[in-house]
Order: sequence, then C-alpha cells, then structure tokens
Amino acid sequence: MTETNRVVEAFPVAPVQTVLDALHDPVRLEMVRRLANAGTPVRCGLLYDTINKSTATHHLKTLRQAGLTEKIIEDGQTYARLRTEEVARELPGLLDAVVAAANRSEPKD
Repeated sequence: MTETNRVVEAFPVAPVQTVLDALHDPVRLEMVRRLANAGTPVRCGLLYDTINKSTATHHLKTLRQAGLTEKIIEDGQTYARLRTEEVARELPGLLDAVVAAANRSEPKD
C-alpha cells in the first residue's frame, strides 16, 4: 500500500478484560487469526465468509475499539491491520497465545 490518500483509525489497546471480550466471539477470533496469519493489512471483505457486511462492520468496529486492529482507508479501499506490536507492548504474549490456539483448532482442508 502506498501513502497516497490514506486515512487510519485506531484506538488505544483496551484493558485485558475488554480485549478478551472482543476475542471471545468466534467471528472476531477468526478475523484476528486471518490478520495474524497474513502478517500485513488485509482488505476487510477477505476477513469473513459467512456473515453479511453490516455484521462484519460491527465485528471490525469491536476489534478496533478494543485496540486490536486499525482501519486503513486507502484510495477508496478499506483494510484492517492487526496491531501486533501495540498489543504485545500492553499485553505481552496474549495475542500470540490466542492466535496459536486458534490456528491449532482450525480444521485443516
């Protein structure tokens, strides 16, 4: 992604209870898992399969308000980025453990 016409929206990392509450939902956990495995910002539409756009928007907002992700709007496209470093600084080891557990429980194709 280039720096042209770019808007970023992020919140501070929330307390552990809020972060865990955000990760408790299976849809949001899957979004975080996909973002972590991608290692780069991902177009929001690629983060969900079985829900409609308005529900996905709600889940992405919840993750953003918990400080787990940031929204990047660039040249009319919306991306989500997992705030790995920021979360690790505030809640060391939490995100790595949650994503590793989610990857282990994901059925293999």
